[in-house]
Amino acid sequence: MSASRSLPAVHAWAALLQVHARLVPELDAELRRATGLPLSWYDVLLELDGPHRLRMSDLGERVVLSRTRVSRLVTEMESDGLVRRESNPDDGRSAFVSITDTGRRRFREAAPHYLAGIERRFGGKLDPAELETVAAALRKVLAPTEIASPGVGAP
Repeated sequence: MSASRSLPAVHAWAALLQVHARLVPELDAELRRATGLPLSWYDVLLELDGPHRLRMSDLGERVVLSRTRVSRLVTEMESDGLVRRESNPDDGRSAFVSITDTGRRRFREAAPHYLAGIERRFGGKLDPAELETVAAALRKVLAPTEIASPGVGAP
């Protein structure tokens, strides 16, 4: 790939990092003030909302946390009665985590504040077509791709 072709990708990546670095702390502070829940807790409750439970490793992948960090987070949330951890009867090395009724209630109370924060930052600045373009572009980045490996003797 030529340097001129990669420049727009670098600009897009830099913008994505800047938006993330700025908005995550803002949303976290707003959510804490309004509900007492840190954004990382809300993200865990969002993934657990519903009738299912997740393996700790799967939860960590979904909320993009290391195994150690997700374990600490779940321990903190468990002590507040928001989630429940259960040993995996089929694999003693892993555990499941699920949302409790208290966790579900706190999640539902926090959701309007979370959604309002997202709306202020995105809906208030981008029109619906732009929002869909951004979402579609980011889904393309996350889509599985086949990376062609160069043949023998290729430069």
